[in-house]
Amino acid sequence: MMRQWAVLAEYRDFRRLFAANSVSLMGSSVTTVALPLTAVVYLHASPAQMGVLGAVGFLPHLVLGLPAGVWVSRWPYRRLLVSADLAQMLLLGAVPVLAVLQLLRIWELYLVVVLAGVCALFDAVAAQSFTPMLVPRPRLLAANSALALSNSTVSATGAALGGVLVAALTAPVAIAVDAASFLFSAVCKARIDAGGTSPTGTDRPRQGLPRQILDGLRVVFGHPVVRAVTISATLGALAGQMQAVVVVLFLVRTLHLSSALVGVVIAVAGAAAVLGAVLGVPVTERIGNGPAFIAGMLLAGVAGLVMATATGPFTVVLVVLIAAQALRGCGPSLYGLNQQTIRQVLIPTELMSRAQATWRFLVYGTQPIGALLGGLVASTAGLRATLVLSSIGMLAATAAAALTPQLRKLKTLPEKPASGPAARSEAA
Repeated sequence: MMRQWAVLAEYRDFRRLFAANSVSLMGSSVTTVALPLTAVVYLHASPAQMGVLGAVGFLPHLVLGLPAGVWVSRWPYRRLLVSADLAQMLLLGAVPVLAVLQLLRIWELYLVVVLAGVCALFDAVAAQSFTPMLVPRPRLLAANSALALSNSTVSATGAALGGVLVAALTAPVAIAVDAASFLFSAVCKARIDAGGTSPTGTDRPRQGLPRQILDGLRVVFGHPVVRAVTISATLGALAGQMQAVVVVLFLVRTLHLSSALVGVVIAVAGAAAVLGAVLGVPVTERIGNGPAFIAGMLLAGVAGLVMATATGPFTVVLVVLIAAQALRGCGPSLYGLNQQTIRQVLIPTELMSRAQATWRFLVYGTQPIGALLGGLVASTAGLRATLVLSSIGMLAATAAAALTPQLRKLKTLPEKPASGPAARSEAA
């Protein structure tokens, strides 16, 4: 854990990005509880509507994911991050205003979610491409671990806070906390000294958009390790989103938990994610980046199977839910930390934003399909069956990673990536 904090102490601009992400995630963690509860409790959404709600947030990644990497590479990262935060502040702030005026409808919730998803796409691609400019490559694992630790800590706190705020203020009004957090985040990011201009395109400035998108696809699928991680993450994300859209419904309608208790249950995963983030660096150093990624995928895949067994007396149900959420929290911390570091180290700097956008296009772009599929399966086969089927899909994604020798045997990462052409030659 000391390594994570050492990175914060050494690099001032990274501290500012860290603080901005931590505060905005605190607000977003409240929305993680408040937004689905707004749909379920306030707007009486059906399982199919919940599937649509889960899908529309990821549509920007599917529609804009590939060109976003090219566009992000043309703008200063800091300016783009600040603009995205301010836009999300306005969008999320509209939800409590419409609710107070009794004008909020499900289609308006869809619109806010999809537009906020556009902002989140550009924000994430820029932030992931910016981080290697703020921290030396040998410190990226520790830097990503610090971000994961912060994310896990505030997610756990924010989920619990979300349950309390929903109970006290109603779900729509609780989302105002998220809007305020994005304002603070924008101020922090504006204070970063580095502008974060991408070096992309300096060798071939006249390249068109399709050619630059193709370069991003080539660098992702040309390297065997990056390709294996991307394919596994894509399949796992599809199945994981199929599961995610029914979890709140399962807790509320099948297990009959209160809004406050739903927040507590979700917070358990956040607490487990803190442990996963703390142990992420030592575990990775002990077993290697590839095996650690595979282990994290396995833990996340088993979580839904465990949750599906929740039945019987309240005490038994609570114990099962805690076990499931512990797996759900530890797994993503472990695989997320490693997949991010693997991409940042193995991908050339000049192609970073395009490769990050390609990854998000595939991993996030397939999640609307998973969300819609989750709503469809839940409507026909039931919530418990959806948990089981989605977990099987996540375990299949884990198997795809484990069956890739280059990833399975990956113990350490090089300190520097190859240049763009060299990287393609090496992958070939």
